[in-house]
Amino acid sequence: MTADLRAGIAGCGKVATLHAKALQSGCGGRLSAVYDVIKERAEAFAAEYQARACDTLTDLFRCSDVIILCTPHPRHAEVGVAAACAGLHVLVEKPLAATLADCDAMIEAAARNRVKLGVVSQRRFYEPVQRMKAALDAGKLGEPVLGTMNMLSWRGEAYYASDPWRGKWATEGGGVLVNQSPHQLDILQWLMGPVEEVSAYWSNLNHPYIEVEDTAVAALRFSGGALGSIVTSLSQKPGIYTKVHIHGATGASVGVQTDTGASFVAGVSGIADPPFNDVWTIPGEEHRLAEFQAQDRASFATVDATVHYHALQLKEFLGAVSEGREPLVNGLEGRKVVALIDAIYRSGTERRPIGLV
Repeated sequence: MTADLRAGIAGCGKVATLHAKALQSGCGGRLSAVYDVIKERAEAFAAEYQARACDTLTDLFRCSDVIILCTPHPRHAEVGVAAACAGLHVLVEKPLAATLADCDAMIEAAARNRVKLGVVSQRRFYEPVQRMKAALDAGKLGEPVLGTMNMLSWRGEAYYASDPWRGKWATEGGGVLVNQSPHQLDILQWLMGPVEEVSAYWSNLNHPYIEVEDTAVAALRFSGGALGSIVTSLSQKPGIYTKVHIHGATGASVGVQTDTGASFVAGVSGIADPPFNDVWTIPGEEHRLAEFQAQDRASFATVDATVHYHALQLKEFLGAVSEGREPLVNGLEGRKVVALIDAIYRSGTERRPIGLV
């Protein structure tokens, strides 16, 4: 039973609060212990959520069956590999890691120690995204031939000042691609299939107080010949929207607006507007768009969206652990996102198309 699984949290920053609350929501498992490099932060977090504050990762591992990894991205591999080698299942906040080498180390450690490795991508569990996946799987669009991801959002100076690791290559691993875009990049690849080649540019357009990029654009070729595009940016104040659209060989299209305005900051702000299908032109189903939007508005009003979808993914991951199956978003799925981000960076730096390995 997943209710008996002990979940430990490594890293007690902002996003950790969502996991602690999700564990309280009945998703399965219970919060057993927490660890942070700042001892006082771990102690305060543990007191708030009735868990044990551990002085070392070794202590955390002894108190846990599953580790939820909420450290800054460049530390994911260090902690994740150690947890897997200790025989613990690992659920990692996106992205899986800062580099492909780190991804591979985590995947190898999980396989060698026969534990589950998952990556948080809770937007896959949004009802409008699930609808799109079901329509594609049912062949209602034919083969997907064009996929687009557009994120026009904003992060201000106060956001980057809120944590010392933000906005720096060494401690964040990148900018808008690494931190704000992984969810939508995951959805795009989940619906369209693997990316084969990337041509891209990236830049810092209006954030002189950070090192990393605030904007990236890319043209994609998927395996099988489908095409795609990415426009992702934190340079539009106060933020407009984030959308993923899929167009099929039949001419039909489906789409989701996952975020409206500047996307929420985990542990700080809420989600103000519901995700919803903004395009639905499947023959005979065009009239259902208004119905879907009404359903999503009604559903959104009944939950705390910042916690609810994390709880859905936690439930799925803990179920995979209990049942001995692969989680929906496993390490290999998480690696695909990091590989795409890596290819965009390389293409922009080297000014040439990059094939994905």
